[in-house]
Amino acid sequence: MYFDPIYMILIVAALVLSGGAAFLVKMKFKSGEKVAISSGYTGAQVAKAILQSCGISDVSVHEHKGFLSDHYNPLNKTLNLSPEVYNGRSAASAGVAAHEVGHAIQHAQNYFPMWIRSTIVPVANIGSNLGPLIIIVGIMLGAGAEVNSGIGHFVAAIGVALFAMATAFTLVTVPVEFDASARAKRQLESLSIVKPGPEANTVSSVLTAAGLTYVAAAISSVMMLLYWAYRAGLIGGRRND
Repeated sequence: MYFDPIYMILIVAALVLSGGAAFLVKMKFKSGEKVAISSGYTGAQVAKAILQSCGISDVSVHEHKGFLSDHYNPLNKTLNLSPEVYNGRSAASAGVAAHEVGHAIQHAQNYFPMWIRSTIVPVANIGSNLGPLIIIVGIMLGAGAEVNSGIGHFVAAIGVALFAMATAFTLVTVPVEFDASARAKRQLESLSIVKPGPEANTVSSVLTAAGLTYVAAAISSVMMLLYWAYRAGLIGGRRND
């Protein structure tokens, strides 16, 4: 259990997926910073223009420290943009700023997948941190006996269920992020902030790369969920440790 080669392979695979996706985003963003937009808008101006066009007046735009630390906070309705995006006048900064506004639009319109994601955040955090530990405890309680019976099975099943909520969070995040990107591109086009051609293509490239980071996270989480379900004896037949 403690030196399971399958577990190590999955960890390495997850690191490769997440690391590769993160590298792609940085590469695309750096490349996109070289493509100026003809409108000359900064990321902050892009965000404010889209918010105004959508009739959203209760969301404020702020500069936030950290490279690509951009995010929308639905709790206090703030749009937090990294310095590169807030002050940037490139296709990359316009795309990222518009994407975050896309989340604000989702919030204002009660976009159902976003509501689901927000609802399961607390239990997803618990599942991500404590789920594997509870599973291991269940397996240890079943040591020398069939894990899929008795108290060991029950405890391990609880851990798997908790981790499944963390996996559900990563899965529902994928459509939320891609929908925000789709909204961003429509708004940039309709407001003529970004012109068709190299500018729009660069925006699409940056946002697609960003979306792939969430796909990588979802794939990694599903792989780990299947592994823990297998170790707990919930799939793949009975296991003896």
